[in-house]
Amino acid sequence: MRRYPGFGATIGLLLFGSTPLLAQGIGHTFFMRGKIVRMDAGGSVACLGKADGAQVGQILEVYHATPRHRRLVGRVQVDQIFDDHFAHFQVTDGTPQKGDWVRLKRSHS
Repeated sequence: MRRYPGFGATIGLLLFGSTPLLAQGIGHTFFMRGKIVRMDAGGSVACLGKADGAQVGQILEVYHATPRHRRLVGRVQVDQIFDDHFAHFQVTDGTPQKGDWVRLKRSHS
């Protein structure tokens, strides 16, 4: 007979209940960082925010990536940062699409 019948259930709830919170941070860090998540009449948004070092006015390069290669498809400029994880941008040139990836333009100094 078990002494504490609810102990296992409590531990399980703590471990599995916190998983969505952990997954959100891991998902942003490894899977979503830099991805364009919205491009429509309401605006364009990338998963790149304060936590990633984004600042208003920065120029970002946009790449279309496949498993075998990536190609530069345009540039965007950050015009608003929502929070630690998202930024609104305007297309400055090229044809970026939802699902493409943005990254800070490297300086050539």
